[in-house]
Amino acid sequence: MSFASTLPKSSLSTLKGLLPFLAPYKREFLLAGIALLVAAGATLAIPYAFRQMIDLGFGATGSKSIRHVNTYFLALFGVACILAIATAARFYMVSWLGERVTADIRGAVYWHVVRQSPQFFETTQSGEVLSRLTTDTTLIQAVVGTSISMALRNTLLFMGGLVMLFVTSIKLSSIIIVLLAAVVLPIVFFGRRVRKLSRDSQDRIADASAMAGEILNAIPTVQAFTHEGMESGRFTDSVESAFNTAMARIRARSMLTLAAIFLVFGAIVFVLWLGAQAVMGGRMTGGELAQFILYAVIVAGAIGALSEVLGEAQRAAGATERLLELMAVRSPIQSPELAQVLPARSHNGATLVLQEITFHYPSRPLTASLCRLSLVVQPGETVAVVGPSGAGKTTLFQLLLRFYDPQHGLITLDGVDIRQLDLHDLRAAIGIVPQDTVIFSANALENIRYGRIDATDAEVITAAKMAAAHEFIENLPQGYLSFLGERGVRLSGGQRQRIAIARALLKNPPLLLLDEATSALDAESERLVQRALEAAMAGRTTLVIAHRLATVQRADRIVVMENGEIVEVGTHASLIALGGIYANLAALQFHTPG
Repeated sequence: MSFASTLPKSSLSTLKGLLPFLAPYKREFLLAGIALLVAAGATLAIPYAFRQMIDLGFGATGSKSIRHVNTYFLALFGVACILAIATAARFYMVSWLGERVTADIRGAVYWHVVRQSPQFFETTQSGEVLSRLTTDTTLIQAVVGTSISMALRNTLLFMGGLVMLFVTSIKLSSIIIVLLAAVVLPIVFFGRRVRKLSRDSQDRIADASAMAGEILNAIPTVQAFTHEGMESGRFTDSVESAFNTAMARIRARSMLTLAAIFLVFGAIVFVLWLGAQAVMGGRMTGGELAQFILYAVIVAGAIGALSEVLGEAQRAAGATERLLELMAVRSPIQSPELAQVLPARSHNGATLVLQEITFHYPSRPLTASLCRLSLVVQPGETVAVVGPSGAGKTTLFQLLLRFYDPQHGLITLDGVDIRQLDLHDLRAAIGIVPQDTVIFSANALENIRYGRIDATDAEVITAAKMAAAHEFIENLPQGYLSFLGERGVRLSGGQRQRIAIARALLKNPPLLLLDEATSALDAESERLVQRALEAAMAGRTTLVIAHRLATVQRADRIVVMENGEIVEVGTHASLIALGGIYANLAALQFHTPG
């Protein structure tokens, strides 16, 4: 587990964490409870009807006997009808509740996860989160949709049956209660062990899921290095670990069931033997013994069912604990309670100011990614950021989008501290073309429209034309309606990047961030996109990260970074004349003396 647990791990009290998800459905729970009470009452009425039928029907003679038998059989059938209707209603309501609450939990967990900062995903595997969304919520569904109802039903049957046992025979009931008390200790002992093993089992499943997700996302690399066998072996080992842990849980649950049923029915058989002696001695009627037997069966069955439900509840408690741990994680990046508003957008773009920015990634607290960095970008200005890998260029963009907050320093957009802006307002003012292009499993039209959900088809097509993407999209089998495949596998790298550029242009933000926006393009596409980007930069402030210096030569200013600091600022010509880091980079790329 990668995030710290803040919850108790010793009892079923963890299931209380589900109460906020159950609370909106009080009416449905009430209806299910009514059906549950009626069904339990009908079940408890059956043994009494049998007693009356035996003592007053079979025990009588002549027409009176026939009349009693007919009456009680008719009554028994009526009770069965009520039981059938109430049971069906209970099943429907609790099944609906299980599905509804599970859907709510999945939605809440996903809503919570997608709002976490990148810091969360530095230490948490996506497969682990997916395991919680699927496997863990399925266990909770079983509890809400079945186990809670079964627990309440069998608790009512146990209590009602116990009362009726005492009504039938105080002596026999007292004996059976003493014997049944001995069942509690093994159930409690094994129940705790099952809960611990249930959590371990879910952790192992999550590990296997995380591993599978990671490898499936890297299949081309796995196959290129011919490691299919090795990765299959690793996954098999992980699955076997999950299997062995699950078998330990199953063995513990089997022992729990064995102990409960053996002890319960052993006690009941002994007491029934005493009852048979009482009937033969004339101290009890046959109908009373039959009634006692049926109520004893109901009580024993209820205890056995409760032991099964307890096992399911133990597993669900582990799943709930894991989900609540996930829900308890709070992103360090939050919108302020009283957010400020950006001033009205000017025609020249935004003013960006960075003052003495120092930043360490949470996972690397001893290494400064940015150190005392200061920069002022005027409205409409295009600033290129260059430097060797690891200089802090991409980190700068992540701070501007407020994926992280710097430990020291201030960033303002149009004079407003970005920490005082609502996150959606801040990010709505920024368009980005990332180095690692993300394409969703949708068609080309919807992938570009991701930049602005309310954009019309005509606006999407216009953005595609500006990004030099229109022509290749039109040549796809269904044009803009062509499905691009998971992660855009049906497109080339350059085509994916042009889709991303079109998405950013459609958003039409005052501040545009280009992170290696043309790195995956061939020479012809780069020329087309560069021309489109130049047109798109008009009327907005633009920051460009590029290793290929040919793409930044026409920038208003070039900022050179090294080791998280700005070491040179100027135009292409002035930096070449300076003979510093930029001149060396240019010499390597252009084969010119530096």
